[in-house]
Amino acid sequence: MTVRVSKKSRKLRGSRTMGWGLRGQHRDRGVEGGRQIGMSKDKWSWVVKYAKDWYGKHGFVNPTSVRINAITIRQLDEYVRNGKIKPVEKDGRKVVDLSSYGYDKLLGGGTLSQPLVIQVQMSSGKAKEKVEKIGGQVILGTTS
Repeated sequence: MTVRVSKKSRKLRGSRTMGWGLRGQHRDRGVEGGRQIGMSKDKWSWVVKYAKDWYGKHGFVNPTSVRINAITIRQLDEYVRNGKIKPVEKDGRKVVDLSSYGYDKLLGGGTLSQPLVIQVQMSSGKAKEKVEKIGGQVILGTTS
């Protein structure tokens, strides 16, 4: 692509259409793609039916944020009872490695019905207390 010596807007001064043709003058919407003008008037029924979140702010994802996948004691107990998480027998104790199931943190909501040895990256203080109170153990850090 060549570099312009002078700006196109300076070159086209006085030409009425500035290079955008006789009819549209760069005012149309192309082939109806993307977000258009008139969605609140001409195509409002379409917006109501198919695109309820067309207007308004939609936020953004912070690139520096770290997503922590957490599980509560209540959920853990339910998953162990249903067989979704299977404890492994080691030295006569049931051991659950939560990092292998994709969980990073254990939270203290709910109660356990059986003592478990839980291996997890992070844990809240309340969760640790509850597990140890029933006779289990929480092992923190990497488990690989």
